[in-house]
Amino acid sequence: MALPNIDVTPIGGLRSIEEGRHVVVRGWVYRKRVLKNKVFLVIRDSSGIVQIVFSGGLAEEASRLNIESAVYVGGTVKREERAPGGVEIQADSILWKFVGEQFPINEDAAEADSELLLDLRHLWVRSRKMQAVLKIRSTIFSAVHEYFRSNGFYEVQAPTFISAAVEGGSTLFSLDYFGTPAYLTQSAQFYLEALIYSLEKVYTIAPSFRAERSRTRRHLTEFWHAEMEMAWAGLRDVMKVGEGVISRAVERVLQDNLEELSIIGRKTEYLERIKPPFPMVSYDEAIEILRNKGVQLKWGDDIGADEERVLTLQFDKPIHLHHFPEAVKAFYHKNDPQRPETTLSVDVLAPEGYGEVIGGGERIENYDELVSKIRKFGLEPSNYGWYLDLRRFGSVQHAGFGLGMDRLVMWICGLDHVRDALPFPRDMRRIRP
Repeated sequence: MALPNIDVTPIGGLRSIEEGRHVVVRGWVYRKRVLKNKVFLVIRDSSGIVQIVFSGGLAEEASRLNIESAVYVGGTVKREERAPGGVEIQADSILWKFVGEQFPINEDAAEADSELLLDLRHLWVRSRKMQAVLKIRSTIFSAVHEYFRSNGFYEVQAPTFISAAVEGGSTLFSLDYFGTPAYLTQSAQFYLEALIYSLEKVYTIAPSFRAERSRTRRHLTEFWHAEMEMAWAGLRDVMKVGEGVISRAVERVLQDNLEELSIIGRKTEYLERIKPPFPMVSYDEAIEILRNKGVQLKWGDDIGADEERVLTLQFDKPIHLHHFPEAVKAFYHKNDPQRPETTLSVDVLAPEGYGEVIGGGERIENYDELVSKIRKFGLEPSNYGWYLDLRRFGSVQHAGFGLGMDRLVMWICGLDHVRDALPFPRDMRRIRP
């Protein structure tokens, strides 16, 4: 059935339209209430929701519309403080409709069964909560691009098929690439390092893949990764860019998405304090803080999700956790010449118990030092031939980081699980829909 050729008013714009004006809106049935001689439908589009009142013969027609049926409705704008947004429409026509089947998700199921919502994610993305999260996510991605581009970074792209591990072989997804072993990328870092010798400051936002058998609230097997590398840069430069990009994302969400934050129940006071500079906490200081909180750690232990939760609850801003021991960071991290047992590395941990959203630091720029470190980590230098080449031809001090975009969305939205931060999550148990 052809759609009507008629001007349509976005639902979100109804508040600014004078009472008594005739409008046409279109969308999907979000809520339905049938009385004796009236039907109240709440219709949603991408911009908002509005209550529409149907009377007389239209009420009977409207009563046959199931949840998520699609409609074009004409009617008159009326101020009604009890209605969503303080506006409702008194309908005078149903110009077009698609009567959907009985929708398989109801409010009780949505509250009680998160697995059902994952199974039906292709339908659950229509919910008000998911719509709000996706709008905030869009703002965050836009803000990250905006920050990098306004600070002299060039956007670049890197391959998805790779031949060597960046973050360790145990988390690689392997595949047959026309008879040659290959893997899905864990990170674009090595390719960004190559590109800094042309463009100096580069970034990318792209999926990364890690075959981690983790069932925590913050792990995905496919995640969106914002990565940057800079020539002529060190650890402090990484920290400055990290807090800059996070602060820009939070600022934009507070500017553009107050309604969406309200829909998902996120308190803005937690976000309003997110401004540079972020506190700096060394690994040594973190171990001391955790021990004082009853966490049994010895120097050299990794600080995992549980420990990060305890640590970040002590701060109301993200923190720069820096100078990790050599053994807990990847081989490419440069050791601190003043304390060789530590690295010039940093993780940015989000507050409120959310933990790591950024991992980065200064890279090894010296060929012999990098070969030695690769061997020290039990790896084979010949597998990193082209990456080592970068240290043979005009190498300079350089640094960078990776930012987990889904984790950033999770924290800014105040979500319980990272899989609720993106439309179609992938983890070790789920590859559908």
